[in-house]
Amino acid sequence: MGKVRQGGFIFLTWKGDHSPRHVHVYKDGKFLVKWDLENGLAMKGRASSKILRIIHELEADGQL
Repeated sequence: MGKVRQGGFIFLTWKGDHSPRHVHVYKDGKFLVKWDLENGLAMKGRASSKILRIIHELEADGQL
């Protein structure tokens, strides 16, 4: 499991999880979005522009 805290959010990924590759995003213990990293789409929930910006930054840094 990978866990990154940034911008007040927690981004979780699991090695060996089902396809497509994705990240779960939480804030204050509340689920916000399950984001498909391969296709750039929400699988469940809704991603704000701030969440998307952080996801792109984390991907660019190799953290997701």
